[in-house]
Amino acid sequence: MAKKLVDSIQMEVRSVQPCRREFDFTVPAEAIKSETAKTLADFARAVSVPGFRQGKAPLGMLRTKYASDIKEELQRRIIYAAYEMASGDKSLDIVTCGVEGEPALEFDKEFRFTLGADVAPEFELGDYKSIKVELPLDAVTDEQVEERVKFYRTMYGNYVDVDGAAQKDDMLKVSYSSDFPVPEDASAALKRQLAADNTFLWLSEPETIPGCMKALEGAEKGKEYTFDAVYPADYREAALAGKTVKYTVKVEAIQRREALSDEALAEKARVKSIEEFRDMLRKTMEQENEAKRRNEATEAVYRKLSDLVGEFELPPNVLQAEEQKELQKIAREVVKSEEDAEKFKKEIETHKARATEAAKASLRRTFILRKVAKEEKISLEQSEVDSQLRDMSRYYGYKEKDFRAMLEKNGGMDELQLDILNAKVLNHLAEQASK
Repeated sequence: MAKKLVDSIQMEVRSVQPCRREFDFTVPAEAIKSETAKTLADFARAVSVPGFRQGKAPLGMLRTKYASDIKEELQRRIIYAAYEMASGDKSLDIVTCGVEGEPALEFDKEFRFTLGADVAPEFELGDYKSIKVELPLDAVTDEQVEERVKFYRTMYGNYVDVDGAAQKDDMLKVSYSSDFPVPEDASAALKRQLAADNTFLWLSEPETIPGCMKALEGAEKGKEYTFDAVYPADYREAALAGKTVKYTVKVEAIQRREALSDEALAEKARVKSIEEFRDMLRKTMEQENEAKRRNEATEAVYRKLSDLVGEFELPPNVLQAEEQKELQKIAREVVKSEEDAEKFKKEIETHKARATEAAKASLRRTFILRKVAKEEKISLEQSEVDSQLRDMSRYYGYKEKDFRAMLEKNGGMDELQLDILNAKVLNHLAEQASK
């Protein structure tokens, strides 16, 4: 029986750091020759060579003509076998693994290369099953219910024309223009963003034009105002991203929501009376308080669990990747213009320190909950992922298929699954801690 490739490869493991291992592999020349022959035979069956029937071209000619391709395939097979050997070491929980350097394989010669691997940290969970948490459930007061009713009276109210100065949350009927030259190929949306007649601007978030709230609060009907709008670097219209545009706005009218009466609010909410609406709100607010208490309980449990575990080392490459992800997240939060970008560069060390702190906290949480999941035999079901995807796609206004494809393309699916599993583990711990 022919000897398997993995049986010919020699492997040695070295501990480089607490969470870093290097696997040194040696493939003897004889094994290279044997595997080359197998690869070449497979290659011969797959390629067509003029003048020869399929699979009948001389192997020596193929080896010379396609040497680079054959070496690439041979090296791929060997490294795949090495991955299989490294992952077979059950004493190590490998998180990431990759080839070190750029190994160069040669026909008929011994081949040496190294795989570097980050492994999960080793730590004890301690007596985590004894963790207890007691958090009281906040009662919903009559005053809180009335405050919520007041909010809905205004939110559902109709806009009516008012006199006097414009206030926050008002709707202004305006005509505006800008000093930004309209590109010849400008979309209808871009044209509307730069100039419009008899349209509406809301003095609330999100702003239709950046800075319009600050510029137009206090504005009066019939008057004209100018202000500079600074568009963020990631603005949806690429032509305006990072640009500063001067706007001239004439206020045609000011409208404000008029609070609804009891009867009108009940009708709007599709209930029989304002008392029924209050009862409905109270139940909703009680559910909100319960969700808040549950979240506080999970965080309290995690804090106690983290204290119980103590400090441990984190895998270096995984940490570095997480730091980059956190730094990019910070950049998206703070960089909205060219000026912000320059400031970000000047303060990069501060941002890096913040990113490192966030990355360490995130990875620490992940590894602790990962270990609890193994101990408690908690796993993620596909139905749970599908349910979360449905909810998120509805929330963000996407078709579920498109939202799933977007996550898979940008690498967000793994992160989503990790978030769901972590939440499942924390909820399990919180339930146990509350008994």
